[in-house]
Amino acid sequence: MAATSTSLASQLYIGLRRPCLKLDSFNSRSFSVFDPNLRLPLSPPRPSRAIVAMAGTGKFFVGGNWKCNGTKDSISKLVADLNSAKLEPDVDVVVAPPFLYIDQVKNSLTERIEISAQNSWVGKGGAFTGEISAEQLKDLGCKWVVLGHSERRHIIGENDEFLGKKAAYALSQGLGVIACIGELLEEREAGKTFDVCFQQLKAYADAVPSWDNIVIAYEPVWAIGTGKVATPQQAQEVHVAVRDWLKKNVPDEVASKTRIIYGGSVNGGNSAELAKQEDIDGFLVGGASLKGPEFATIVNSVTSKKVAA
Repeated sequence: MAATSTSLASQLYIGLRRPCLKLDSFNSRSFSVFDPNLRLPLSPPRPSRAIVAMAGTGKFFVGGNWKCNGTKDSISKLVADLNSAKLEPDVDVVVAPPFLYIDQVKNSLTERIEISAQNSWVGKGGAFTGEISAEQLKDLGCKWVVLGHSERRHIIGENDEFLGKKAAYALSQGLGVIACIGELLEEREAGKTFDVCFQQLKAYADAVPSWDNIVIAYEPVWAIGTGKVATPQQAQEVHVAVRDWLKKNVPDEVASKTRIIYGGSVNGGNSAELAKQEDIDGFLVGGASLKGPEFATIVNSVTSKKVAA
């Protein structure tokens, strides 16, 4: 019996077996050196569409990933700022506190904003030290979980197949999944941006039973925590490619229903221009989500999506 249990467990977390970066050598810039003149080659210009709006049919979606930040006091202040903020009504807003503070946030944050976790285990809970199960997250009142973030992929060592299994299990337990994809700088420089993103998408597609409760977050790794942000045109180009991939590889209606959001040094100063892009359906925000007023500005960038004159 013990051997069977061990075999099952090893199948579940085989995605953690490959080597990963040493934590003591990691910092927010350790992935690569950013070239400010780098531009993703764009496809030949497509005919201009008649409107500047959302290509997807879902509501604008903005998530705040607080990562491993905060104390009880600082989070109380952040929650107070969010509670007093005026947010546009036609936006789904989600925040992802550290696990330790989910209950505190859930009990004090306005119901206008939903709660996400930053990670969840690949299966039912049990003898998995340090992990958090989807069932436990549901018990706390979480509605969402962030999976596949580059910091989980490239520091912790989670691979595509493992993340697909995580997403499938989270969905089976009633959690929505913010499914992250994105390329390293060297992959972009080698012209592999689309290949990398499509491979990551396929791993989700191979595992999940439905896309109804999935939001795709495109986050170029070179733009996370570096202060560098993809230009609106760069981001739009990848979002179009992702939506086209969905059209060709999963049921056609998924492409229009699935929201594709952008992450990577989004802030109050650049969110409005990014939001004008037709295939950008919202944002996954890191550092700026720790500042209540600035996060509200990003949420309210939905007003930039207006019908062209």
